[in-house]
Parts: sequence; structure tokens; C-alpha cells
Amino acid sequence: MKRFLALLLCIAALSASLAGCKSVKPASAVPQVETGDILFVGIPMDYGEAEGMASAIAESTSAGDSLNYIHAAILEVDSLGSIWVIDATIAHGVDRHPLDTLLADFTLHRGGKATFEVMRLKDNSHAAAYVEQAKVFLGEEYDLYFQTFNGRHYCTELISDSYVDEDGHRPFEPEPMNFKKSDGTYPEYWVKLFKKLGEPIPQGELGTNPQAMHASPELFHVMYLE
Repeated sequence: MKRFLALLLCIAALSASLAGCKSVKPASAVPQVETGDILFVGIPMDYGEAEGMASAIAESTSAGDSLNYIHAAILEVDSLGSIWVIDATIAHGVDRHPLDTLLADFTLHRGGKATFEVMRLKDNSHAAAYVEQAKVFLGEEYDLYFQTFNGRHYCTELISDSYVDEDGHRPFEPEPMNFKKSDGTYPEYWVKLFKKLGEPIPQGELGTNPQAMHASPELFHVMYLE
């Protein structure tokens, strides 16, 4: 499976817009959700607004799949039964906010519907600790550079760095990132982005992405959110 970063995925844009619904969704309305679950956001590969970053992501990571997973977020159920999200996006940086905020951020236009899939670790015994570790990174900027240990995080990098047990084991180990298309060239989007940042494209550097994380054998499907 072609891998590539989570690119801006976590992306606040990507044909997604904030609709202003700020209430916290009660867990009683989604009883299957547990603290430490991971929410994946997917859009159809043929989605009409898939251009720019979205197109670059698809070209680098889709591997012919019907859904392009563009974002991953950590779910937390608090003591009152409300569902919160901890994630990294361009719009919010590393932030903790109500589930409804994420659902609104990834509202699609021009037809089509985003897919919101809840998945869970097969070994969920450290889930609460993983969530608390994620909170250490709150307030950081979104990592447009896709580099490790730079004081920033992109969406799946946040999960990989938070889901680490006391022995240092990571369910989601970084792998070499791919920014190239199937023909071996770079999408124009990446060329322009990294030129603007003044950095080389981190082809082959270690990282993570939603498409590969979704396919991890460490996870199993729980439910889809409507």
C-alpha cells in the first residue's frame, strides 16, 4: 500500500467547512464509542472538489482504494459521558474540542458525503493513558513540514506519538513517507508547498498517514457515525 503522510489532511479545508455546531455530542447518543478510539475521516476518491492538497494526498496514498482517508483523530469520553476529539488540523493546531466541531469541519459540498469511521485498538488496555499523553501536545502548531521532533504535529503523527506504552511500544510505527505519484513524479502541490516553506520534500523520511493507519492490523472497526 502506498504510504504517505497525513497530509494536511487533517486538513481543515479540503472541501470542508465549519458549520458552527459547537455542542458536545453526548456519548449516550453514540454508546459504542470509548476513550482512546480513533475516528477516521474519508472522502470518495471521485469527490468533485478533490484538487490541490486533496488531489496530492490521493495521488500519493490512495493505492486505488474507493475512499481517500484524509484525517484521523483521537476520541475521549469524559466523566459526564460527552465525546471530545483531540486532533491536529491546519485550522486549530493540536486541539481538544467537541465531536460536533470535527463533524462540521469536514462537511462536504457539491454533493458527496464524508465517511466517519470509529476504530479501536485490539489491545485497548492503555487507552486512557494514551489520551492523557495526547493532551501534553495541546497548543502546538500543525506540522506542515512533516518532520519529527520539531514541536509540531500533523494528525497521525499526534496519534503515533501519543499511543506509546510504558515499554516504548507503539501500535503505529512510522514508515517511510511517499509524496510521489505512481509515475515517480511529485504532484505540483507538494513542489509549491515545500518551496514556499524553504524545505526539501521529505520523501522517504519516517512518518505516518491516515490511509495506512486505517489499514493497521492493530485496529478493528467499531461503527460509522452518521
